[in-house]
Amino acid sequence: MTITYIPFGMKSTIALTLVVASGILMFGLSSFQKKPAIDLKASMARGRETYVTYCLSCHMDQGEGIEGVYPPLAKADYLLADKNRAIRQVLYGTSGEMTVNGKKYNLEMTGVDITDQEVSDVMNYILNSFGNKGGTVTPEQVATIRKK
Repeated sequence: MTITYIPFGMKSTIALTLVVASGILMFGLSSFQKKPAIDLKASMARGRETYVTYCLSCHMDQGEGIEGVYPPLAKADYLLADKNRAIRQVLYGTSGEMTVNGKKYNLEMTGVDITDQEVSDVMNYILNSFGNKGGTVTPEQVATIRKK
């Protein structure tokens, strides 16, 4: 092992260089880290507005629906069982019989002409409100379903 003498002034230059280099390396690596796919709080706030405009009149303010007429969204097993189906229903509507939380509904729901972002937002609002713990939907997921 060889020990090389480094003059005092040079030690501080080397130390400063190492600090700067490690900072650049850390900054560079952090830019490759996966960013959160969605700002859920902001998405839900936008989704609430979309819900009020398109969904509230049937599914009611707390997502309780109207028994026998409009199914609930609150703690709805049907909704939470298949997010892709729920996205398709927002986009294209649905008709026919369905069972939600043990109760049968036979209805026609029209789809709504809204953007992928708006579908994502309203789904995030519904999936994370009314006692639901259903995760998130991204605009990219909506776009994929819309293309099928």
